[in-house]
Amino acid sequence: MEKFFSVSQTAEMVGMTAETLRHYDRIGLVRPNKTDEWTGYRYYTEQEVVMLRIVRALRCMDLPLEEIKRLLQSDDLSETAAFLKDAEAQADEKIAQLLDAKARIGRARAYYERKAAEFSEHEGAFFRDYPERVVLLATALQTPTMENLYDYHRHFYAQVGQQRRGDFAFADTAGVYEREGNAHMFALCERYAQTDGLVVLPAGRYLCADCTEETLSETLRALKERAAKDAAPPAFTLRFIVISGIARWRYRLEVPYLPQ
Repeated sequence: MEKFFSVSQTAEMVGMTAETLRHYDRIGLVRPNKTDEWTGYRYYTEQEVVMLRIVRALRCMDLPLEEIKRLLQSDDLSETAAFLKDAEAQADEKIAQLLDAKARIGRARAYYERKAAEFSEHEGAFFRDYPERVVLLATALQTPTMENLYDYHRHFYAQVGQQRRGDFAFADTAGVYEREGNAHMFALCERYAQTDGLVVLPAGRYLCADCTEETLSETLRALKERAAKDAAPPAFTLRFIVISGIARWRYRLEVPYLPQ
């Protein structure tokens, strides 16, 4: 005996909504097997369920409903096979695109997780002790923008030249070094050789604070004033770029704290 399924049962079986099934009925794509003349309820059989599952699979390939309708109404096996072969090729292409997108999203997620662990936000000023660090100042970059932060290290490898590329390695950190009114973006060196633009940041205690672009000037002024109260006036300032979202960042300010 043939089994019949209601609209809601069929929708659950094929992973569609009841409204989608009604839409497919209205346009003649897949119609219910029968309609109860007294209640108006529509019922589907296994045959329509199979057709709906095929429709759902083809719609995942973004195929137009008119093309799918033509396939379902075709009595030509060769035409049907050719259509499905093309759909399979499109599925392979879409899978490759999704795998690439997944890999990109995974790398971005790992990057943001790493940054979140590296820079936990603080309220007010705080102290940090650092070993000696070496940075390479950029000759052409002064302030961060989306354009120059994208593929950031490329600028510094180009600066040292292709032949010396192997002598340098940079941490996944960007920032701005300012001294006597001159600002340069920098890369934190993990490996380096002698070249123009290298600056040694002395080991010791640094007074730090977090801020946004809007509060940068005020926070930096307050940090310098506090450092100068019981330490030598800072000879330079560091502005580390802290990624805070998609295409968004804030700053971690650091000034050397050298008690007199």
